Amino acid sequence: MTRRVKDFVDIKDHASLDDLIGRLVALRNSLPEDANAELRLRGDDVFGRKLSISYLRELTAEEAACEERYAHLNAVPGNEEGWRDVA
Repeated sequence: MTRRVKDFVDIKDHASLDDLIGRLVALRNSLPEDANAELRLRGDDVFGRKLSISYLRELTAEEAACEERYAHLNAVPGNEEGWRDVA
C-alpha cells in the first residue's frame, strides 16, 4: 500500500456564487477519485474567513525519494533484523 498525504487548497477571495461554484467544480474534477475531499469554513471575524478544502493524494516522486532516503530513521529495535518499522 502506498502512503498518502493530506493536502489543502484555500479559497480566500471570490466575487460571485457562480465563480465560487465554478472553482469548486474545477477543483473536484482535478482530484483523484479516492481523495476523500472535505470542505470547511475556517477563520474568524477579526482575520476573515476562507473556504479550506482538504484531500488525500499520493506522494510526488520527489517526496517519495526524500521519504525513502530517511526511512531508516523511522526504525526502532525489535524484529529479526534488529529493527522494526514505526507506523
